[in-house]
Amino acid sequence: MNNPRSQLEILKQDKWLTACLTWIPIVLAVTIWAIFSQGIARDLPIGVVDLSHSRASRSLINHFNASPTLNVTEYYADSLNAKNALVESEVYAYVVIPKDFDKQLTKQTLPQVTTFYNSQYILIGRLISSAVVQSTGYFNASIETGKQLAKGNQVLNAAMGKAVPIRTQITPLFNLNTNYAQFLVSAIVPAIWQIGIVVGTIMILAANHRATNHSLQQWLGERPVTTVATLLSRYFVVFALQGVLFLIWFYHWLDWPQHGALWIVALAQWFTIIACMIMGSLFYFITLDPARALSFAGAYTAPSFAFMGITFPVTDMGFLAQAWRNLLPVSHYIEVQVAQTSYGLTFAQTMTHLIPMFGYLIPLAVITLIIKKQTHKEQFA
Repeated sequence: MNNPRSQLEILKQDKWLTACLTWIPIVLAVTIWAIFSQGIARDLPIGVVDLSHSRASRSLINHFNASPTLNVTEYYADSLNAKNALVESEVYAYVVIPKDFDKQLTKQTLPQVTTFYNSQYILIGRLISSAVVQSTGYFNASIETGKQLAKGNQVLNAAMGKAVPIRTQITPLFNLNTNYAQFLVSAIVPAIWQIGIVVGTIMILAANHRATNHSLQQWLGERPVTTVATLLSRYFVVFALQGVLFLIWFYHWLDWPQHGALWIVALAQWFTIIACMIMGSLFYFITLDPARALSFAGAYTAPSFAFMGITFPVTDMGFLAQAWRNLLPVSHYIEVQVAQTSYGLTFAQTMTHLIPMFGYLIPLAVITLIIKKQTHKEQFA
């Protein structure tokens, strides 16, 4: 059952296995890209509770609308209605402008403008928080500049210099346009790819086991470990092709910036495929039950994207999260991808991220013992 012709027959009979190896990964990757294809979050809906109804409050609201990130879509009479709208996700945030806002500005008593947003939306909350701070900063600068000009004997530049004595320029490195497609999709797709390899490995083993009437002895023969390795090596090419295709898609077709060598990333993908196949084989041979093995695989790979360290710093993760992260092959792979595409590190510097992958030799040894035990048990059953 290990020759190419028999594998083609198995693929013809097992439609789900064929789908998992061909069109399903492509559809998932394209769907994820379509969701984030706009790249930059714009016109996020927010609400305003304007208790002042003054010229100054309207000017502040105009500053919010001037921000490409914000869009004031709703006005509320009180904070209770605004809070309910936030809870029901009608808006992502709401701003409360206090009563006598204009009078407090005139008296220079520093009125407090309060913003409430849903911090469960981590990225959106961060964008809104930054945009509100920036908009209020521009508003404060315009008010102070007007006061300086009202004193007379000053030109505009001098008035602005006194209103804003220090100007800052913030330049985001490695993602100059703050493109969220480039930031998220380049991590989500490898996470899905890892899941596909682990799940695909289990389905490949299950299909071949099933084709021999669930007889390990008939399937694996006298050299079981070699038989399994030879079988999976035929599908290694399929998973490697998937990895190369999404690299070409990201950095050639979409033309996302990359500063290193993609062949180093492709090499890291080979390590990742082998590690994922080892884990998929471990789950299958422990249970010899596809349903249970797939359940283990789902639990194992589910937090792949969350534990990568892309959207949440690894240093801020708890011990359990960091330990689980180290068990996931894609966590080590993504460090290589970032090291090459963003930082352009040398080969030696980059390959240090793959050293932990040699730890997968331990489950490989466990698989060898399990296979020998299972075949021996079947032989004397």
